This record gives sequence, structure tokens and C-alpha cells, in this order.
Amino acid sequence: MREILGRRRRLRFRRRGKPAQLEAALTCALDRQWPVLPGAGLTPAGGRTDRGRGCACPDPECVVPGAHPFDPGLLAATTDERMVRWWWGNRPDAPILLATGGRAPCAVSLPAVAGARALAELDRMGVRLGPVVATPTRWSLLVAPYGLERLGELLYAKDHVPSALRFHGEGGYLVLPPSVAGTGQVRWERAPLAGRGAPWLPDVEAVVDALVDASTGLPDGGSRLAY
Repeated sequence: MREILGRRRRLRFRRRGKPAQLEAALTCALDRQWPVLPGAGLTPAGGRTDRGRGCACPDPECVVPGAHPFDPGLLAATTDERMVRWWWGNRPDAPILLATGGRAPCAVSLPAVAGARALAELDRMGVRLGPVVATPTRWSLLVAPYGLERLGELLYAKDHVPSALRFHGEGGYLVLPPSVAGTGQVRWERAPLAGRGAPWLPDVEAVVDALVDASTGLPDGGSRLAY
């Protein structure tokens, strides 16, 4: 019942004019203690190109339109409420970026088709999962923080690691719902449970085998890095 009431409160806040991006950014920063910052965002609707809305950054060939740090830079990520309110007060539609690593979650992402396949396999195996972020092209599994040395040892033991896999660790970032980026709407495939406190996260070792197998099984062998 508490979760339902919480959902109703959020809807009431939105009806009163509280932007969804600001609300979500505050939830991440204050309730989950995840350091966040605004992404570059997209060009206005009137600034469309032949390929759709482009990135608001100066790079006309940006490969992750809207969904990357620009100004401020990644090191500015914070859990400070005043800073979060100021950022999204000035740019209410800015994407929400999680600065991964350190004490914040890390993530492993893979193409959407492989992601659905991997989640089904992990569920069949009874592996407990944390939150999962989905875009039309990629799914990202949030995992407990890991270091590069630990990740390197884990991947070295594999016969093959598809280049379609991406690892978001220390110094990385991940776009969070309800952002809109160049690939479309960002949503929760597996949402964090309601309530204060950081969600439980699995270790990367618990999920990496299924993610490698699912990506290797793609038609192109998992060699294509699609954003």
C-alpha cells in the first residue's frame, strides 16, 4: 500500500508542475545517494536534422546524442540537493546521468535484443537482479561497484568478449529514466523498489557469463557496438 501511495504522491507533484526530470534526479541523489549531473540534451524540435533531433553539444557527428556530459563535466556529479535543483531548474528537460563507479553503481550494457535474452536466462537460473535501464537500442544492468583490475581478470578468463558489451565503471556514466536521448525514451525495465536507500545490486560476476553468451549469440556475433 505504501508503494501505491508513493506513486500517487509523485503523480500529484507532477500535476502541480514539478518536472519529471527534477523529481527523478532528486530521488537518485537524495534517496539513493547516486551522484548525478545533467546530460548535454537534444536540439529543440525546430532544430531537427534529416536524422532527427541532434545533440546539443558542438559535435555534429555525436554518437551518443543528448546522453553524455557536456557542461558541466562528469566530475561535477553530485548528490547535493541545491545543485540538483539549480541544474534542472535551468534545464528541466536535461537527461539524467549517473556517474558510475566509486561508491555508486556500475553497469554492464548490451544490445536490447541480447539484453532481453540475458534477463530471461538469469531469471531461469534464479539469479537475483538489481535495476535494469532500457533504451530502444540497449539495456543496462546495474551492478555493485567494481574496479578495472577485477573486471580485467574476469574478462581475461573468457574465450571471447563481444565488443557489443559496454562496461560502465569508474569514470563512466549511464543515462537514467525518464530521460530522452537520441535513441529515444529511457525507461526502467526493472525499476528500483520504492523507498529510501540505495537498491540492492548483484556482483558483476553473477551476470557477466549470461551477458557474454547473449551478446555472442547475436546475428553479427556481437561484434557490432550499437549505442
